[in-house]
Amino acid sequence: MQVFNKYFKGDRLIWLCIIFLSLIGVAGVYSATGSLAFALKGGDTEYYLLKHTVFVVVGFIIMYFCQMMDYRYFSRIAQLLLILSFILLPITLLLGDDTNDATRRLTILGISFQTSDLAKVSLIMYISRYLSKKQDKTHEFSTLWPILACIVVICLMIAPENLSTALVLFATCFLLLFLGRINLKYLGGLFGAMLLAATLGLVFLLNVDSDGWAKSTRIPTWKARVERYMGGDEGESVQVKQAKIAVSTGGLFGKGPGKSTQRVFLPHSYSDFMFAFLIEEYGLIIGGIGIMLAYLLILFRTIRIVIKSPKAFGALLAVGLGFFLCIQAFIHMGVSVSLLPVTGLTLPLVSMGGTSIIFNSIAFGAILSVSRFIDEKEGDVPNG
Repeated sequence: MQVFNKYFKGDRLIWLCIIFLSLIGVAGVYSATGSLAFALKGGDTEYYLLKHTVFVVVGFIIMYFCQMMDYRYFSRIAQLLLILSFILLPITLLLGDDTNDATRRLTILGISFQTSDLAKVSLIMYISRYLSKKQDKTHEFSTLWPILACIVVICLMIAPENLSTALVLFATCFLLLFLGRINLKYLGGLFGAMLLAATLGLVFLLNVDSDGWAKSTRIPTWKARVERYMGGDEGESVQVKQAKIAVSTGGLFGKGPGKSTQRVFLPHSYSDFMFAFLIEEYGLIIGGIGIMLAYLLILFRTIRIVIKSPKAFGALLAVGLGFFLCIQAFIHMGVSVSLLPVTGLTLPLVSMGGTSIIFNSIAFGAILSVSRFIDEKEGDVPNG
């Protein structure tokens, strides 16, 4: 514990949750990618284990250095990352790699990464910076519209190929606007516009002709997912049915590590349905409730950081990043147990995905940096 306390600064409970999620993720990815390794890597079952482990280790190194930084540096970094996002997102839509019928990844100098992961972290950081500097003008509409335009543009560039991420990001940004003390009159109008847009979007989705002009877009996929969800058991996809079998056969204590039978039948068990897979192998106690409690504890401790931070930037930075990561995790869990329609959102720090791990590590590092600064200054944190 002395070594742990010496090198792991900030909120130790958040660190313990991160370590738990990362370790169960490594074990889960190793087991879940067995059939994938035989299909794509000639039976080299260690390939995906080593690849995922390398990203986890790199993520921890990034997290460690981020937690040692003065969190106010993220205010400057956010500007550069946001500019980069505005450049890379449209390039991805036009020239990105097609993976699973979606253009989400961009390859630069042989390195492939998902640009939306960069955009979501940079946007949350930038909103935190912007609102912290406008605390004396939050009642004015001139404060809202520039950042709202930025939010809408980023989300619209993400939405065509990754709608679920865009919706979660927009909801997180709305929360930040509320916590940043933007006039409730303006937020009420924005919320009404959001409800109207969501209603019109759903009506359009259910009535659009999937074989017409929309065939070349992601619209047929979104429509099929909504219709299957609204259709009940009869409309369930193969993914949902196999996920239900995985959850129901896991029991309280699971079948044991490496003993899953559903990994052969459950598509993307190592990413989109990782939670269902982990319940099958580790049971409801560890794979279900244990993982859920880890994210709930992260959310609770993030809120505690916000309460202890007397200044705006640190509070908004922590709650924005913490809320996004945890709500993504809860949506993933909801999809895995058939409470929500299929979205394609992964389980942060657990599911396989190098880009996701790297940028999630940056986000957690920023949260821990705020926590460390509060601890060292006993709550006397200067404005960012």
